[in-house]
Amino acid sequence: MAKKKTTKKRSPRAKAPVKKVPKKKPVARKKTTGQRADPVPALQPKKIVQTPEERLGEVDRLLVELLNERTTLFLQRAGQSEVPTKAMFGLSDDAQLWKLVEKSNKGPLESTELKEVFRTLLSAGRQRVRRTRVAYLGPAYSFTHLATIHRFGQSADLVPVSTIATVFDEVNRGHVDFGLVPIENSTDGRIVDTLDMFTRLPLRICGEVQLHVHHNLLARCDRSEINEIYSKPQALSQCRDWLARNMPQARLIEVTSTSTAAQLAREKPGAAAVASQQAAVQYEVQIVAENIEDNQNNITRFAVIGDSIAEATGMDRTAVLLQISHKPGALSDALTVFKTCRVNLTWIESFPLRAPESGYLFFVDFEGHVSDTKIRKAVRELEGMADRLEVLGSYPRSQAAD
Repeated sequence: MAKKKTTKKRSPRAKAPVKKVPKKKPVARKKTTGQRADPVPALQPKKIVQTPEERLGEVDRLLVELLNERTTLFLQRAGQSEVPTKAMFGLSDDAQLWKLVEKSNKGPLESTELKEVFRTLLSAGRQRVRRTRVAYLGPAYSFTHLATIHRFGQSADLVPVSTIATVFDEVNRGHVDFGLVPIENSTDGRIVDTLDMFTRLPLRICGEVQLHVHHNLLARCDRSEINEIYSKPQALSQCRDWLARNMPQARLIEVTSTSTAAQLAREKPGAAAVASQQAAVQYEVQIVAENIEDNQNNITRFAVIGDSIAEATGMDRTAVLLQISHKPGALSDALTVFKTCRVNLTWIESFPLRAPESGYLFFVDFEGHVSDTKIRKAVRELEGMADRLEVLGSYPRSQAAD
C-alpha cells in the first residue's frame, strides 16, 4: 500500500511594512496656444565670423538690389503722374533728397560725395522715362560742362554749343529740354550775354548751380619754359594777380574756352593754359600750378533755363526783370517795396536799354517763391510802378559745390 505523500507546509514570510507615498497634487498647467508646455530650447546656430572681403560682397549685392529698387519706384511714380516729365524734373524732389542726405549721413563719406552718387542714379532713372537733352556753353570739360554734369548727370544727352545765345535759341525752339549758362561770378560779377538774352526770349530760370571754380596752370613743359598762356577772358581775369606775380614773362592770349586752351597747351611748345583739373586729365596735360585763382572762394552761378517755374521748397529764390521810369527817385521807390514787404534782396544788376529808348533794365533776385504771400504782394506793388516787369522764375537755392 503506497504511503501518502505529505506536503511540508512552509511558514509564511514576514511582510515588510509598506510605506504610504503621499499623493502629489496635480500641477496646474498654463493654457497654451497649441504649443508644448515645456518646449525644447532651439539650438542656436553657430555664429559665423565674416571676413571684410565676404562682408563687402554681401553689402555690394544689397546695394545693387536697393539701387534698382529705388529706380523702379521712381519709374512707377513717374508713370502714375499725369505729366511724367514734371515728376521727372521736379527740382523740389531733389532738394528734399539733398536734405535727407545731409541729415542721414554719418560718414566717413562726405555729403557732397553721396550726392554725386545720387545724381548719377537720378540721371539714369530720368533717361528711362524720357531722353533728356541739355544744351550748355561748351566745349566739353569747360566749367559750364562740369556744372551741367553736376545738375543733370552724365546719362543725359549733353549738347555743347559755342555761344550763350545759341543755348537760349536751342531751348526756345524746343530742340532741347533745358539749357545751362553762367549768370554771375563772385570775382567778375554779372555775365552780360546771359542777362541780355533774358530780355530777348520768353524763357525762365527753373534752377541754379553754384560751382567753386578752381583754376590751374597746365603745360607740357617746365614753368620756366612757358612763354604763352591761353584761356577765356573770364578765367584770365580771375587769375590776373597770380599771373602777374608768377608768370610776368608770359603773354596772355584769350580764346573761346578753357577747354580750347587746354588743347593748345597740349599741342604747342611753350604754351600753357588756365583750365580745370578735369580738362588736364581729359587732354593729358600736366598741372604745373594748382588753384591759381586770386579769390579762393571763387564761385560761378549757373542758371538752368527752361519754360516752367519750379515748385516751392521753402528755400527758394525768385528773379525778375524790372524796367522803371527813368526819373529821379524811381529806383529808390521800387526798392522800398522790398523793404516794406520784408523781402531780402540777394542781387541787383543794371544794364542800359537799347536805343532809341533811354533808361535801364534791372535784373533783381531775392529770397522767396512767387507763390509766397509776401512775394505776391511785392510783385503786385512793383507792377503798379513799373514800365515792364517779368518774373523770370522761382527755383530752389543751391549750395556751392566743388
